[in-house]
Amino acid sequence: MLSFPHSIQDILARHVPGYSMEQSFYTSRSVFDLDLEHIHYKEWLFAIPSCEVPRAGDYVTYEVGSYAVVIVRGNDGVIRAFHNSCRHRGSILCKAKKGRNPKLVCPYHQWTYDLDGTLLWAREMGPDFDAGKFGLMPVHCRTIHGLVYICLADRAPDLTEFETMARQYLAPHDLENSKVAFESTIVENGNWKLVWENNRECYHCGGNHPSLCRSFPEDARKIGNSGDGELASELDDHVTRCEAVGVPSAFKEADGGEWRFVRVPLVGAAESYTLDTKAAVARPNSSIPFKNAGSLLKYLYPTTWNHFLADHAIVFRVTPISPTQTEICTKWLVHKDAEEGRDYDLKRLTEVWLATNAEDQEVVENNQRGILTPAYQVGPYSVAQEGGVIQFVDWYLKTLTDKLGAAEQIAAE
Repeated sequence: MLSFPHSIQDILARHVPGYSMEQSFYTSRSVFDLDLEHIHYKEWLFAIPSCEVPRAGDYVTYEVGSYAVVIVRGNDGVIRAFHNSCRHRGSILCKAKKGRNPKLVCPYHQWTYDLDGTLLWAREMGPDFDAGKFGLMPVHCRTIHGLVYICLADRAPDLTEFETMARQYLAPHDLENSKVAFESTIVENGNWKLVWENNRECYHCGGNHPSLCRSFPEDARKIGNSGDGELASELDDHVTRCEAVGVPSAFKEADGGEWRFVRVPLVGAAESYTLDTKAAVARPNSSIPFKNAGSLLKYLYPTTWNHFLADHAIVFRVTPISPTQTEICTKWLVHKDAEEGRDYDLKRLTEVWLATNAEDQEVVENNQRGILTPAYQVGPYSVAQEGGVIQFVDWYLKTLTDKLGAAEQIAAE
């Protein structure tokens, strides 16, 4: 367990509600290490869409801080996660980002594991060797309506309420029968919390996202981000219209603030995130009976926000790398039988969010550069426009405070 200076507790205690956080939260290595230990190593993390591992033996590797994980579909169809470390002498098992193997074989000494983690073969280990004691170390893994989540903690937090809501809201979206049409990974030179703060408001959209603003509403009241809790009548009308045909859409947020669902209207009659605002995919991966169903916005702190439209879906994964570096992985999901060139044009499908990601990268990096200067001081958020940022910061500070308090209590016992 990491030790931490009492100054961290002091900084947490003196935070002014409704204001940005002090410089050390975005720059300090000790704070970053605390974020990893008490948040990313303890909470549920989005890993991959399940359609990325459609066949037995398909695997994807994912690294979070010091941890390396391999996510693999078994012969029984179940997706499992394991620490990507051989039980012999610790070598990495799967070196590639993704692949397919009938068995998991250590490249060092060829210890061989079944897809459920069982050790099948270890050469010349002697008559007293008990292979049953040396299976791969499991990582908590849950597949929820086509999305795979992992938790690195010994005891994972309860996910029941989130799973119930996710299954309801994602029911119209056939993610299990989708495929990854395109994947983009970028590294932003900014703290992971700045990435989230930028995501949780559209105060910046008009001045930075000309392509996205053709279809995505800037008004915080239309996307459930107003700090006073007010929702626009357009959002209410849209929710009523969608739910009338059995498409769950109403604003739902966890009591602790760690997740949210809401289906928001797009601008005017916009159908999708395209430059002409029309649907991007002719063969949709949803059962929604009209094209202009808006976008289901979903997030789960600390690693993912998602957009689910009538024609396709976009999933984002946020992975901290260092105090001032964050990886953003974006995947566009379309129906598994949709054909590029016939049912969708890849450039048209991806160009709005590729541009938006690049614009957000510049915004976050400029924010980080300014915070790194000695002149940085905390500033007030706009209640009208940055309610989502206030909500994220409140969640983060409470979560870290609670986890640090629990760690101190355990250490004292």
